Formats: sequence, structure tokens, C-alpha cells
Amino acid sequence: MADTTPLAPLQGIHHVRVTVTDIQRSKDFYSTVFGADPAIDATDKIDEEGATEDPKRFFGGCIFQVEGQLFGLRPVARTGDRFDSTRVGLDHVSFGVPTKADLAAAAQRLDAAGVVNGGVLSLEGSGMSILSFQDPDDINLELVAPEE
Repeated sequence: MADTTPLAPLQGIHHVRVTVTDIQRSKDFYSTVFGADPAIDATDKIDEEGATEDPKRFFGGCIFQVEGQLFGLRPVARTGDRFDSTRVGLDHVSFGVPTKADLAAAAQRLDAAGVVNGGVLSLEGSGMSILSFQDPDDINLELVAPEE
């Protein structure tokens, strides 16, 4: 049987970073989603030798701060590569919002921007509703609100 003692005193998820094909396109997309520019932006270093391999230069990417959580973009995927949620690794990233009305407003904004989305969906018995959509690299994103 595996040892169930935590490796260290964990305090939740600190950050998530996703790999993208076009840093400027993704930075613009997520700036719109989060309503803010990145808190850390090293995209001006992307053309420097070794930048995409250097954590001190944030891999030539950027990091957004979202309510005390960090969400980063790393621009190392090959052009034309697409995300696949059925392969080992990430399935989707979900962000909480306060109300179901916020989901409806977000769906309207996505529609107005031409971003295909799944509409607001109530997940019966779970106490939550979701709004699913894809980023420019087809990474599955989701907004979640408590069911009202």
C-alpha cells in the first residue's frame, strides 16, 4: 500500500501553465478572458537564444494573476500543433465565477467575439453550472458557478 502522507504540507494549486503555439495570439486571448494584462510578461525575450528553455526568463512566456492563483503561457509548441484532451496530461482548466448570471454574461461576450462555446449547462445533482469553450490552441477551458 502507498504511503498516504503528503510529500510536503500542500496549500492547494499554486499555478498552471499551458503550452501554446503563438504567444501573442494566446496572450491577447487570455488578456480578454481575464480582463487584465499578464502580471509577468517575458514575451519580449522569446527571440533571445535559449529563452524558451530558461525558467528565469519565464520560458519567453507570460503569467497572469487570477484571484491569487497564477496561470502561465509557455510558447514552445510547434506551429499547427493542437491540444488533445484524450491524451495523457491536461483535460481542461476550470475557473470559478460567482454566479450563474456571470456565466450567461460570459457566454454572450464569447458569442459576440465569435468564440464557439457550449452555452451555460446545469450539471444536475452537482450544485454547479458550467460554460465550456476552447482557447486558440484548442485547450479546453471552463467557467464554473454554483447552481442558483
